Amino acid sequence: MWLRRATHSVSAFSFQHTMSRYWLMKAEPDSRIVKGKDVKFSVDDFEACVTTAWEGVRNHEAKNIMRDQMKVGDNVLFYHSNCKTPGIAAFAEASFTYLVSKEAFPDYTANDPTHPYYDAKSSSRDSKSEPTWWMVELKFKSRLKHFVSLATLRSITSVTSVEDLAQLSSNSEDRQNQLSYLTKDDLKALGAMPLLNRGRLSVQPVNEGAWTAINKLSERGGWDEQIKPKSGKGVPRSGKPSKPRKPTKRKVSESDEESGSQVSEKRNAKVSSPTEVPRRSNRRKT
Repeated sequence: MWLRRATHSVSAFSFQHTMSRYWLMKAEPDSRIVKGKDVKFSVDDFEACVTTAWEGVRNHEAKNIMRDQMKVGDNVLFYHSNCKTPGIAAFAEASFTYLVSKEAFPDYTANDPTHPYYDAKSSSRDSKSEPTWWMVELKFKSRLKHFVSLATLRSITSVTSVEDLAQLSSNSEDRQNQLSYLTKDDLKALGAMPLLNRGRLSVQPVNEGAWTAINKLSERGGWDEQIKPKSGKGVPRSGKPSKPRKPTKRKVSESDEESGSQVSEKRNAKVSSPTEVPRRSNRRKT
């Protein structure tokens, strides 16, 4: 298997290595069948498996971010995509360690003809060539106390002043829990998120200010309850995580490469240990 130190740079979203790194990565929480296999991967599935390889990304910009910029210990926002209520559902971190680079490793699913995201062009390359597709490993940390939907972020960033934020929570169940705790800097940082400007990219950088603001939103809430996901999808209304369960379906990545972007979602592939490449299990991968 080809392995090498990551040396490439990423165009629009380069970060200094000395800075703290934050990312947003998307997955589909609802069932969708591809080649007879269900590609869903919700926060419930992620919490149940704890650690997972993030394979199936078939967009070069997203792949480059994982291969060249993501580092062990980086913080990640786990995002529900391609569903009725898209939004941020959990916190995670990059955890895979492998050889010198300690970040990315080849995505072997691109060479599996039975996989929903098999890449015939990639698999036809010479075995000595550098792999086309790479993946990282993520570790589940915790659910957000308050699910932060895309609609919420758009509403928050549409206001022109912090004073207007209180109006956004006028229908909140808890009238004392207002959005006015967000600062002007929070609004600016949230507004600069690629999620709100280049929403289709499946692996995105998150600026430190936006990460801080998302943590505030998770802890304090303060918006209309109707924009939270319904019970059974995403984060339960009770706010309590469901009991860990063994997923009955594997997860894969959904690729959407219109206009050079994609919505890549992932599949439930456990790794044997944080220091070795995930091995194929006896159970059929989907």
